[in-house]
Amino acid sequence: MLSELLLTEIARLSDKDELPLHRQLYEALRRAMLDGKLAAGDRLPSSRELTADLKLSRNTVVAALSQLSVEGYLVSRVGSGTYVSDTLPRSLARQRSTAATTHPDDLSQRGVSLSRSFCATQLEVQPFTPGIADFSAFPVALWQRLQNKHWRMTYPDMLDYSSSGGYAPLRRAVADYLRVFRSVPLEVDQVIITSGTQQSLELCAQMLADHGDTVWLEDPAYWGAVKAFMATGLQLHPVKVDQHGMAPTSEDEQAPPRMIYTTPSHQYPTGSVMSLQRRQQILALAATHNAWVLEDDYDSEFRFSGPPLSSLAGLDRDERVLYLGSFSKVLYPGLKLGYLVVPKRLVGAFKQAHYDLNRPGQMPLQAALAEFIELGHFASSLRRARQSYAQRRQCLLEALAPCLQDNQAQISGAEQGLHLCLRLPATLDDRALADTLAQQGILVRPLSAYCLERTDLRGLVIGYGYATLEDIQRYGPELAKTVCAALRKFGA
Repeated sequence: MLSELLLTEIARLSDKDELPLHRQLYEALRRAMLDGKLAAGDRLPSSRELTADLKLSRNTVVAALSQLSVEGYLVSRVGSGTYVSDTLPRSLARQRSTAATTHPDDLSQRGVSLSRSFCATQLEVQPFTPGIADFSAFPVALWQRLQNKHWRMTYPDMLDYSSSGGYAPLRRAVADYLRVFRSVPLEVDQVIITSGTQQSLELCAQMLADHGDTVWLEDPAYWGAVKAFMATGLQLHPVKVDQHGMAPTSEDEQAPPRMIYTTPSHQYPTGSVMSLQRRQQILALAATHNAWVLEDDYDSEFRFSGPPLSSLAGLDRDERVLYLGSFSKVLYPGLKLGYLVVPKRLVGAFKQAHYDLNRPGQMPLQAALAEFIELGHFASSLRRARQSYAQRRQCLLEALAPCLQDNQAQISGAEQGLHLCLRLPATLDDRALADTLAQQGILVRPLSAYCLERTDLRGLVIGYGYATLEDIQRYGPELAKTVCAALRKFGA
């Protein structure tokens, strides 16, 4: 019985950690779904039934269910009830089980390559402490009211596919934001609303390059871009990253690019910032080779120190830069809305292809987000998030300070974003160190795992956006202690 399962899990959580009751129920339900004990499509008891069965307050139950709905685990159907989402992610155990039964002949060569390289569950920046993503500051009730409002007043055309590139007020809000805060020169018509950065990358690869064309991308690299380019049959050409960002050489030019993918404001995962000279070099190379530049500005909203950085698109005079962004970092990942800014001469072709390939929709959701922005709630959420992440960042930096005392380790990328990179000696085994930390319940990612060809980089990629301040204060010193022990052993 579900109530017995939840009560058992809540009791285990209360013994292990001092979580609020609504977070205990949230985690118990989430774990039941990820472990397959609640399957996709299963109907949940009503909040009143759960309140009675679990002997919890109604507010506690509603808060847990609302958070799971916001994050995409649950879906509500008017007049029917609440159900487990059909797009529920499977647990790692179930993924491994499925992978083990896949015969090599079942997949194409591309499919085999995609399934065996750059596994997202291993490389995505997750909390370095036990726990889950903390979206508790997101105004769930307000967001639900806005969504309900637009569902009630939805016209038939809002329920159809969209061939216009997205909901016009949302595209206008994005254009206004990018002009002011990112110095991107653009018109509203150049903005295309997508289901996130991954779809934007795939659309660019499909529209701008042919099978076998070369794409330059940073080494170490963002796994999502690697997957998108592999899936579209492009030849990957890794370009080394240094302290000034992507660093192309004359040798790299022996493999002329059709596209150049870069994260100039906060290189993923090292965190290096591309210098003005290097930005100008990238744009010049793009013009020389008739290439397109894909600028992934994935976390520019969160800059904590140093002068503000303008976008690479803001320097582009030849209209060769396509600018990619997302709402997931400020709001929540399950929102699955992003934007792509394309040069004027590509607008018609991209909109047509976006419609034909992706059948975009979600217009009521886009309308709710547009109003959320217009009413100032996005700006308020961003301010709160900046303050919260700045505190977490500072707490993590203080915890890691002992690791830096003998100069064997350095921190890069702490000026911006939701992660930093603890750089370690080039011969230290960062994968073994990450495994040791995982055994302690501390999840970090080895920097070497992001490398395509390089063998000279070692470090730990540490996310702090998804860990509460209390967790950082609790587990940060343990993380530092283990790293210091590894450094002492290495230096002995």
